[in-house]
Amino acid sequence: MKVNLPTEKQVIQEALEILLTHMEPLKLARFIVACNLGEGDYLKTKDQVFAGETVDRLYEQIQAFEAGKNELKHI
Repeated sequence: MKVNLPTEKQVIQEALEILLTHMEPLKLARFIVACNLGEGDYLKTKDQVFAGETVDRLYEQIQAFEAGKNELKHI
């Protein structure tokens, strides 16, 4: 009997799709960078991660992140 196991790439793709449905795009992008998951089709991944996002919304998220970093420096 032969067992069909998914490839590592397939497992990672499925995990990213699950995370994409439950995380903000900015957080998912940071997770991908932190885990060195930069292999694969960047343009396809980028389109999935940032689908429906606007430049204004991304700018707001970046500003909030930067403000949080600055607050931590003052502690």
